[in-house]
Amino acid sequence: MKRVITVQDISCVGKCSLTVALPIISAMGVETCVIPTAVLSTHTAFKDFTFCDLTSNIAPVCAHWKKERFHFDAIYTGYLGSFEQLELMKKLFDDFAGNDTTIIVDPCMADNGKLYTGFTKEFALAMAGLCARADVIVPNMSEACYMLGTDYIADGYDRDYVQNLLVSLASLGAKKVVLKGIQFDDERLGIALYDSASCKTEWYFHKRLPQSFHGTGDIFASVLTGALVRGLSLKDSCRLAADFVVQSITHTLSHADYNWYGVDFESAIPDLVARL
Repeated sequence: MKRVITVQDISCVGKCSLTVALPIISAMGVETCVIPTAVLSTHTAFKDFTFCDLTSNIAPVCAHWKKERFHFDAIYTGYLGSFEQLELMKKLFDDFAGNDTTIIVDPCMADNGKLYTGFTKEFALAMAGLCARADVIVPNMSEACYMLGTDYIADGYDRDYVQNLLVSLASLGAKKVVLKGIQFDDERLGIALYDSASCKTEWYFHKRLPQSFHGTGDIFASVLTGALVRGLSLKDSCRLAADFVVQSITHTLSHADYNWYGVDFESAIPDLVARL
């Protein structure tokens, strides 16, 4: 069985980060090992959430794993909350990323043109340094602009603009770039894939749904990771991940009493597994 490390926080209520990565990747038939970076009572869209920093536990966990000589087929990092955690991830890559290990970095730190609470432009540039070590990075449009130090454009851009972002992101050092949240009109939302080796760009669009939810980026990156480890191409992995997010939102909106803070990805898992 393939084995993945995923490193991100635990939001005890909210369906994001580890509480989606662990069940989704496991359901895809991949052993999922975790390094929690923090424990929050809820995700950060709630007010007055509690926060327990677990940074001091990361190095001892890694030291024990290194002693046991564990091998991992992929390392997938999500929400990282400090400069120190970024440096710890670089050490993690050095210790566990062999020639057959895929490094996936989702630079979870911004959306809709704004950095999440607690992050700065300096942190975004440091995150770009971590992305330079990755095989695949999965930023949204906001995160891409912050890492490149360029102004965020909400709408009215064209394919040339997106292409320039892709090439600039790849120039940071990542081998492949998956850029999320691309929108050229009001009807469709999509992703662009760029391979720095072939300089080839591919696009995938789907119908834009009437409502957005917290945590869908984490769901996308988790499915992408599981699919890549299972041997799917990057294009097929992205298509599978995007379709799963759409299906999860669709399931959510079908419930009269759905909540605002997370999607019903659980109901979509059987179809996900069937497509593998």
